[in-house]
Amino acid sequence: MRPAVRLRLTLLYGGLFLGAGALLIALVYILVEFSPFPVAPAAPGPPGGIGPSVQAAPTGRPDSMRLLVNSAIALAVMAVAAVLLGRLMAERVLRPLGEMTAAVRRITADRLDRRLAASGPDDELKELADTFDELLDRLEAAFTAQRRFVANASHELRTPLTLQRAMAEVALADPEADASSLRAVLTRMLAAGEHQERLIEALLTLARSRQGLHHQEPLDLAAITAIALDRLGNPEPRVESALHPAPASGDGALIERLVANLLDNAVRYNVPGGWIRVETAVVSGRPTLTITNSGPVIPPDRVDLLLEPFQRLETARKARGDGLGLGLSIVAAIAEAHHGTLVARPLPAGGLEVTVALPGRLTPAGADSASRAPATRS
Repeated sequence: MRPAVRLRLTLLYGGLFLGAGALLIALVYILVEFSPFPVAPAAPGPPGGIGPSVQAAPTGRPDSMRLLVNSAIALAVMAVAAVLLGRLMAERVLRPLGEMTAAVRRITADRLDRRLAASGPDDELKELADTFDELLDRLEAAFTAQRRFVANASHELRTPLTLQRAMAEVALADPEADASSLRAVLTRMLAAGEHQERLIEALLTLARSRQGLHHQEPLDLAAITAIALDRLGNPEPRVESALHPAPASGDGALIERLVANLLDNAVRYNVPGGWIRVETAVVSGRPTLTITNSGPVIPPDRVDLLLEPFQRLETARKARGDGLGLGLSIVAAIAEAHHGTLVARPLPAGGLEVTVALPGRLTPAGADSASRAPATRS
């Protein structure tokens, strides 16, 4: 801690004491000088003049000026003592802050595992240290997730490029390659390019979601979900839906991607002969979308892993299609950007239930749609 803080605290303590002492002296002087109760005269001597007699004071009041001077001298001495004690107390109070400052300086981006770990009484300084430790916990988790995300993204982006280069080198090294074999190689290269394009688009959507919302518009989760179901067509899992009006506000493009990703995840990680159930409604005043699907059994302690980018379970790796591992992480980022909540719950018989709740519509628009009957599709 810089000496200026100690100096300010010292002057503060000393100034408060000096001011209180000066006020006390002024009050005592005023009471003595203008006291309405004069000092009683000396008592007369014994009768007959026997014994000493006490002379009366020339005035009925004490020597107020002498009292004032003595009080000022005492105040000056006490002011010096107050300054010294104030400096001592300032150093004692600021010593824990100096230790915390030194510990914070030793914490860097590469050593976020260090903590203040303050000990002592449960006072404001310990609360400050504990709050800073909690902040470091969140920063460490964020840095770790960012490093893992960059490593996984680099791997996912490098794999299609390596595959394309290997296919091109093999085709060029074959002296007997004909038009049909070269066409097959180009087809596989195009497929790898499409996979890479979808990956880049998903990464851009994820980055856009984490930047927050730039504009909001009234929308209805039921209408957006109905359009997404129509685009889905007739997938192999049986789809049942109960779309109650759910008016909300948000970015329409991001909400469309949220619904599409949830439906794609429910279809991709399902089982033969499985089912999907889609529901929209207003629950506790919040528009809510719930998508439940059958599928492989998911351990309850691994559900949070599904919400991380490029994280897949072993059962999900065997699913059909070439999933990117970004679907649910994009959904979580979009829900967070809309100040909504996402709850993923595994089903005991296998599969997953994902519920997304968004804030209600800010405008009274959509009141008519809330009174319409729910749409049912199967």
